[in-house]
Formats: sequence, C-alpha cells, structure tokens
Amino acid sequence: MKSLEQYLRASAVTRDVIATFLDAAQPHWAQFDPEVGYTLGNFMPRDGMDGCWTISTAQPNGMRTAQVYASKPCRINTYGNSFTQCHQVSDGETWQEYLAAHFGEPIRNFGMGGYGIYQTYRRMLRTERSGLGAPNVLFYVWGDDHCRSVMRCRHAVTYPHWDSRGGSAFHGNFWANVELDLITRRFVEKENLLPTPASLYQMADPDFMVEALRDDLMLQLYAADGVDPATLDLTRLHALADALAAPRLDVRDADRLRASALRLRNAYGFAATQYILDQSAAFCKEHGKQLLIILLCPLVTMELLRGQPRYDQPIVNFLEARRYKYFDMNLVHLRDFASFNLSVDDYIKRYFIGHYSPAGNHFFAYALKDTLVQWLAPKPLTYRDDGTRPFDFKGYLPA
Repeated sequence: MKSLEQYLRASAVTRDVIATFLDAAQPHWAQFDPEVGYTLGNFMPRDGMDGCWTISTAQPNGMRTAQVYASKPCRINTYGNSFTQCHQVSDGETWQEYLAAHFGEPIRNFGMGGYGIYQTYRRMLRTERSGLGAPNVLFYVWGDDHCRSVMRCRHAVTYPHWDSRGGSAFHGNFWANVELDLITRRFVEKENLLPTPASLYQMADPDFMVEALRDDLMLQLYAADGVDPATLDLTRLHALADALAAPRLDVRDADRLRASALRLRNAYGFAATQYILDQSAAFCKEHGKQLLIILLCPLVTMELLRGQPRYDQPIVNFLEARRYKYFDMNLVHLRDFASFNLSVDDYIKRYFIGHYSPAGNHFFAYALKDTLVQWLAPKPLTYRDDGTRPFDFKGYLPA
C-alpha cells in the first residue's frame, strides 16, 4: 500500500493542465480566482438530461448568466455549491431563473460546483460588500460541503477519480479555508496558499504538494483507507478527535478505519459549518441583510425516504438551537414521496440526474416559493395587492 507522501506526490498536475486552465481564450468550466480558487466559467459539458450538452455561461465575476428580468433591481443573491450553480442544466433551467420568471424580478446565482461552506461564505462576503450586494441572502448547505471547508486543496482529494480534460475541467485548486487550531481548539481562517496565476504552477511540483498538504488533517481523513495507516499523523488526528469530543481513528483493520475516518470527517466538517454559519449570520445582521439557509443533500433525502436517521442531524439541531431561519428541501422530498407508489430509486429519477434535472430545479423553485414570498418585504410584484402593479408594464416590455 502506498504511503501518504506517495499519494500526495501523485496529486501534482502537469504544467500543461495549469496553462490550459489559465488560458482565458479557451472555454473552461471554471476560471481562476485568487481568493476562493475558482469561479464559474463558460463551458458546454455533455452531462445533461438524456445525455445532452448543457450551456453554462458566466459573467467575468463568475456569476452565472441570468436573463429573466436581469435588468431590474435584484433583492436576492444565492450562494452555495453545484446545487446552487445548478450544474447539469443550461442557463435558463436553473431554479433561480424559474423563480425570477414567477416573481417578475431577478435572482442572482453565485453558486459554484465544488465549493465548501467556507468558500461559499468568502464568496458571499466579497459580493455583499460590493455593488452587487442584495438585502436578502440565500446560503445553500449540501452534504460534502461541510468537509470541503477545511481542505486546503480539494484537487488532492478528487484527483484519483476526476478527469480534468486537459485543464478545461480543472478545479479544486488551493483556496481560502478554515482549520481547527489543536492548541486553542478554535477555528482559524487561512488565505489561499497560491493566490496568483504564476504561483499556481507550484501544483506541478510533487515536492510542493507534499510539503503544503502533508499536515492537512481533513485530507488525511479522506485518504486514510487508501494509504498505509502508519504514514498518517495519528498523534494529531487523535488530538483532533479529542478537541471535537469525537471517537478517535480506529486503525485495527480497513473496515474500522474507513468507518472511523468518516465519523471524524463529519465531526470536523460539522464543527466548521457551525462556526461559519455563525459568522455568516453575524455579518448579515451587522449589514442589515436577511439570511435564509437552505438544506439539501441527496444522501440525506434517500436516508429519510428509507426511514433511516439523517447523518446531518447535528446541523439541523444547531440551526434549531440558534433559531436561524432555514428551509429543508429534504423534508419536502419526504412529503412528496408519500404521494407516489414508487421505489426510492425510481422516485429519485424523477428529479435527479446526479444534480437536479430541469424538472428537479423546477420542483425545488416552487417548493421554496412560499417561503420566499413570506420572507420578502415587499412581496414579489406578482404577489402584491397594494396598488403597485405596473399597469403600463414599464420596465417589462422591450425597449
């Protein structure tokens, strides 16, 4: 079995991949960003429903292109990972665009595939402090996002099974992240180690990848069942478990190691998420913004549909204890499932093709609709009854 060092050395990428990723003249799924690693680019992957190509475009700032009432004032910005970005559908098939059409006002999409909770938070801070800020913020929380927050470079976790397509689909490079200080037992926010295009070429150096990542404990927890356990930093991993009041890593055999690594990963990720959501709520309160947290994880959905406990229950408990406003799409699916005589797998196929299909985004949009209508003040134009409807349709007709 290979050592952790061998695993990290193999994560180095070629200079050609980096050069292609940085070449602005070529279409890319992602574009380089000095803070959060990357934002959405312009790409046309063949990953949509029925095996179709999907048209995914972005503005220079990485916001997904919006067309529905895009010129009108925006009151809602959305942040999160690929389920916010709406990966695997074309631009007009996102849940933001469906809601924009229904409300008569734009909803901006700052989601990006592969982001963790922390990268979403940093993207939110940057945008909300700019001229694109909005009075209402939707913050999407998905399964593996919890753990991604703590990684320094997600590519080092995904490289064994991700095809970067020569650089056109490369992402997961170094980014700003959060880590637990094992001495103070407090979270520390860290900046991107490779914040410039020139510095990104260090990812082609195996020695750099080893030195930069060998003490990344979240990465070790992901690599644990694929490397020699003797090469893991068990002293620090046990200290991490103790700091989180979680069970320690069990290396007696492969099955115990895999299960205990997953438990510790989740404990670490959930603790990071709680810290980040507190920071997000404090920011929004300070700046007079409303915050709505969205929960959806297909794994949780399937656990609920099968009558099993949800693995993210600690996050639900945290949101309830803090009295943060949140919308749980997993429970919507549970109620919807009761309307059908379908297997869990067949039910999932109604809405998911990995991510949501266009039908899934449509279902999500209208499941969320009532919460947003009650949340917004004033209500969307299509729900007002106060004499402010535009009978002359000014601003709605083409110039």
